[in-house]
Amino acid sequence: MTADTILFEQKGAVALITLNRPEALNSMTHEMQAAFREALFKVQSNPAIRACVLTGAGRGFCAGLDLSTLDLRPGEGLKERADPGPVIERSFNPSTRMLLELRVPTFAAVNGVAAGAGVSLAMTCDMVFAHTKASFIQAFSKIGLIPDAGGSWLLVERLGLARAMALAMTGDKLGAAQAKEWGMIWEVSEDPLADAMNMAERLAAMPTKALVATRSLMRHALQRGLEAHLNVERDLQSQLGGTHDYIEGVMAFLDKRSPNFNGQ
Repeated sequence: MTADTILFEQKGAVALITLNRPEALNSMTHEMQAAFREALFKVQSNPAIRACVLTGAGRGFCAGLDLSTLDLRPGEGLKERADPGPVIERSFNPSTRMLLELRVPTFAAVNGVAAGAGVSLAMTCDMVFAHTKASFIQAFSKIGLIPDAGGSWLLVERLGLARAMALAMTGDKLGAAQAKEWGMIWEVSEDPLADAMNMAERLAAMPTKALVATRSLMRHALQRGLEAHLNVERDLQSQLGGTHDYIEGVMAFLDKRSPNFNGQ
């Protein structure tokens, strides 16, 4: 992990990943993104981990890209050097894709401000828990850019076009309570990390493959017609029908006992 900018802990069946550049509101550099994907790979490759929580150190969750890493010095090649596209392609998009496809449920504990791609990072998780004083800011329009790291897609999916458009164009701050009311996040509390860990521990004891299949179904639901979606449901049910947790769940129900799921 580069200079400990990403902290990784395993607490039982739950992985806790902490963005650790508090002096910069956990804004991301290329090296930090690489370390973040390394942490996600640890989750992906360890079958003992069955849920993952993401949070930030200090007073912020994540301020997106660290703009100081862009080369804006006057002179020849300025446009090429200042181009954020390669940074998105090399760093942010691979992280978004990896988090979206992680084999376990994911939870964001937003402890403070989330700005720019930091909002996208939170929304990429399956559930978002936010501090009462946390806020979400689409800051892109204020520097002549567009929402990235999946932000323009996730905002519309969560909020609908009208609210997503207004937030993206104005760059206005959205408080945690309103974010919950609008359906952007799951819960608001004084201790979002504790709440996220509690939920992660709860879901870590459930049928992991079924939870992740549910995530996939719901995230792609609006991209299919109902007829096509019915077929996908059928196929996924058939796949899950061969898992330990399905057999165990049904047997436990019939035996009137608590199931013992192992994530397989």
